[in-house]
Amino acid sequence: MEYKVLPFVASIETKENSKQVANQLEDLIQNLANQGWKYIRLESVITFVKPETGCFGLGAKPGYTTSRQMIVFAK
Repeated sequence: MEYKVLPFVASIETKENSKQVANQLEDLIQNLANQGWKYIRLESVITFVKPETGCFGLGAKPGYTTSRQMIVFAK
């Protein structure tokens, strides 16, 4: 079996609602389905972003944890 994993980041205007997010996800799923891929699931991947030390400690930024949404397909 072959897998494809793509990042999913919805983009909406401030006055839009979750319906637009659902439409974007649906469009992506339909587009890949038309290419022969089967939607499996939407995964949340938690990632640690390493801290930046800066030059001589100036401009240093602490590390932090973030979450990314990944959409999984199989063929």
